[in-house]
Amino acid sequence: MSESFPSINLVKNQQVPLLDRFMSWALTVGRLIVILTEIVAVIAFIYRFSLDEKLVDLHSKIKQKQTLISLLKSDENKYRNLQDRIALAATFSEKGSKANKTVKGIIDLMPPGIKIDNFTLNKDRINIDMNIASIPQLTAFINSLKSYPEIKSISIDNIENKPSLGLLVKITTILK
Repeated sequence: MSESFPSINLVKNQQVPLLDRFMSWALTVGRLIVILTEIVAVIAFIYRFSLDEKLVDLHSKIKQKQTLISLLKSDENKYRNLQDRIALAATFSEKGSKANKTVKGIIDLMPPGIKIDNFTLNKDRINIDMNIASIPQLTAFINSLKSYPEIKSISIDNIENKPSLGLLVKITTILK
C-alpha cells in the first residue's frame, strides 16, 4: 500500500494574476475609504448637534439680555435726564458765578458816595442808574470801568443835574 496517489492540482498557476491582486487591493482600500467617510459624516452630524445646542444657548442669552435692557431702559432714561439736568445746572452755576464776579467787581470799583437806583444785568450788558455827588467821582468811576477786563465798551446814556440829589447818571456797559 505504499502506492502513492497521484496529486491532483486544480489550480493551474500559483501566482495570482495582476488584475485579481488589483481588485483585492481596490476593494480593501475602498472599504477603508467608505468607513473613514462614514466616520467623518457621523462626527460632522454629532458636531452639528453641538453647534445647534450652542446656537440655542446664545439665543436664550440674547433674549435674557434684551429683557434686562428693556427693564433698565427707564432707569437709563432717568439717568440721562439727570445727567442733562446736572450739565444744565453746572452751566447756569458757571454763568451765575461769572455774573456774580462781574457785579462784585463793578460794585468794588464804585467810589464812596454813589447811590445806585437801578442795576440791571442782562446776558451781554449792564445798565446802571445812579446818583453821584460830583463830576470827579463820575470820572474816576468811568475810568475804573474802562480798565475792568470784563467790560468791552461803556456808554453814558444820560446825565441830569438835580440840585437836591446830585447828578443822575445812566450808564450802559457791554460785556465781553
